[in-house]
Amino acid sequence: TAFLVGYTIFQVPGALVGRWLGARRTVTTIGIITLAATCATCLAPRLHIPALLFPTLLLARFMLGVAQAALFPVASGAIEDWFPTRSWAFAQGLLIGGIWLGTAATPPAIAYLMAHWSWQVALYATSIPSLLLIVVWQWYARDRPAEHPGVSAKELAEVRRSIPGRSEGGKALRLVLELRRNRPLMLITVSYFLTNYVFYLVTFWCFLYLVQDRHFSILESGWLASLPFLAAAVAAPAGGRLCDALCARFGDRLGMRAIPQLALPAAALFLYLTVAARNPYWAVVALSAAFAWVELTEGPFWAAAMRVAPANSMNATAVLNTGGNLGGVVATPIIAALSASHSWLAVFATGAILSVVAAILWIWVDVSDLQNPGEPEPRLGGASDA
Repeated sequence: TAFLVGYTIFQVPGALVGRWLGARRTVTTIGIITLAATCATCLAPRLHIPALLFPTLLLARFMLGVAQAALFPVASGAIEDWFPTRSWAFAQGLLIGGIWLGTAATPPAIAYLMAHWSWQVALYATSIPSLLLIVVWQWYARDRPAEHPGVSAKELAEVRRSIPGRSEGGKALRLVLELRRNRPLMLITVSYFLTNYVFYLVTFWCFLYLVQDRHFSILESGWLASLPFLAAAVAAPAGGRLCDALCARFGDRLGMRAIPQLALPAAALFLYLTVAARNPYWAVVALSAAFAWVELTEGPFWAAAMRVAPANSMNATAVLNTGGNLGGVVATPIIAALSASHSWLAVFATGAILSVVAAILWIWVDVSDLQNPGEPEPRLGGASDA
């Protein structure tokens, strides 16, 4: 909860910092604070002062949330700069798919390292690749395509669009406040709030469910808990690509709505099948399918938030993710209370109902009136889409 509170509160402040510093320096800072918070978690038990142990752990988790809060809004701003509008959903899906590949590797890796060494070693060992990535990012990344020596004139012309430039300082904060009157963004945010119950159910509680209710061993649960994340790693970029294709074929209004309105009810069905399955392995398959259906919608959610606030995508996606993570803040104590009494049927039934309601809200979402005069006519395929 300490992580979620920091992560939720600092979405919008993180976006404002990202607009000020730029994506390159902001992501580097995120990485450094993340590593510091992770190491603080490992070092806390070595303080040998019991009164400081719990506050130190809380502070470390809170700072981890603060650091990570800016990541998705800043990434959305980078996508706005580096991709044509017609590819935003796929770019968002690809980003999230990469995150799920990392998440899929986490349960078996952590379970193995914990079983053979300790949880501290597990955290230290998984921090090393992050440190290397921070160094590579700071060396290679640039805020704008025009600043990167590897971008050709043809590629630069491909991504250049006639969207108003970002504003800074006080005007940036005013733009955040104005987003409250953006009805499509508010509808998307409420839908994302409901959808994220399922997101946090699988992300934080899948391992416990497999051990507690399906009676797998810890090591086996570590491997099986990675399957929903592998499914999500495939589904997120696929959903983004399909959304872009549907928008090009049928227009933005239908193209943006189609996947959430079909995928979220399908997720509800598979959540029911997860608890209804007699065979525990079929339950894992159903849980993976449910999460895959949910993650098909990530590209449409984030791209729609960017579309309804052109040139203000960092702030718009910060609002979206604030709502989504409030769903996690609300869901955590509910799932904790229900799982403590082994009421997993109620846990998954709640997720199924919320998924259906989230799909219904998309009926009133319309991004079709957006005009991007500098954007080339929509097409499918091509080098820039890759």
